[in-house]
Amino acid sequence: MKTNVTTLPMRMRVSLIAATLTIGLWLAMPVWAAPFSFSTGTTDGKLGALSRRPSPGKIETETADDFQLKDTTVITGATIIGLLPAGTLLKNISNVEVELYHIFPRDSANPPSGKVPSRVNSPADVEIDSATRDGTLKTLVFSASLLNGNFMVQNTVVNRIQTMTGGDGPRTGEEVEITIQFTTPIILPAGDYFFRPEVLLAADSDFDFLYLSAPRPIASGTPFATDRQAWIRNSNLAPDWLRIGTDIIDGATPPTFNMTFSLKGETIPEAGTPGMANCTGQTISALANQFGSINAAASTLGVSVAALQEAVRLFSEP
Repeated sequence: MKTNVTTLPMRMRVSLIAATLTIGLWLAMPVWAAPFSFSTGTTDGKLGALSRRPSPGKIETETADDFQLKDTTVITGATIIGLLPAGTLLKNISNVEVELYHIFPRDSANPPSGKVPSRVNSPADVEIDSATRDGTLKTLVFSASLLNGNFMVQNTVVNRIQTMTGGDGPRTGEEVEITIQFTTPIILPAGDYFFRPEVLLAADSDFDFLYLSAPRPIASGTPFATDRQAWIRNSNLAPDWLRIGTDIIDGATPPTFNMTFSLKGETIPEAGTPGMANCTGQTISALANQFGSINAAASTLGVSVAALQEAVRLFSEP
């Protein structure tokens, strides 16, 4: 039997209208879209690993740790925690660069060189070009804050990036947090990745930024089943990587480490597929639908419309 809404009592009519509006709002604001956040938790004081940009007299050294995306995600910011030499002014942090890597053997020579004990679960040989962000190129901005002026780590890996060296020993300095905002956000499809930040100190600095470890398995952050240990390499070792705990520090029961970092952003479940002809249009449409318009998407993400469009272009390339 068909019921005419106008013949119903007022209270019932109001209830039906409210339900209709609620359903309409639910359809307009997809419930599957959600803020994204990832964290390895707080540092544990066990390790400081070199992660620096190349500069005169100093070769590039990279430390990387992994994270997971369950949906296509736009990453808008990150934090890292590290150790600076005691007395270092925060303004002496002159640049930060971020690279992301797939998991070996993607983007890698396979079979590998055989010069390291293992490449299983390591970062790839080369970075994801479309995801690199650099302060000198103004694709990211950063700020630093002092957390602890007298912080000690039990061991470091700085110069002895070789198997079974045991590390370079303890060090004391300033614990600092670097907050990174990607002015051109990073868009990635669902998958497993490695996050690699590098920090450059002013040329007159005698020491470097040491990336601090966090507990493994993740205790106070965002645990995930495939959590891999941290890896390191320098320009002499590349394209290979070594496991910081298992290969370098070694020992009767080799330790394994996470590094202390966090990521934030928004999921875009209905984004396009990179390499497909309609990827750019579908991703722009998904953003507009999710946030109300592309302008609203850019505003919510804290970037310009042009920067968001550039991020979509980079994401869409094969």
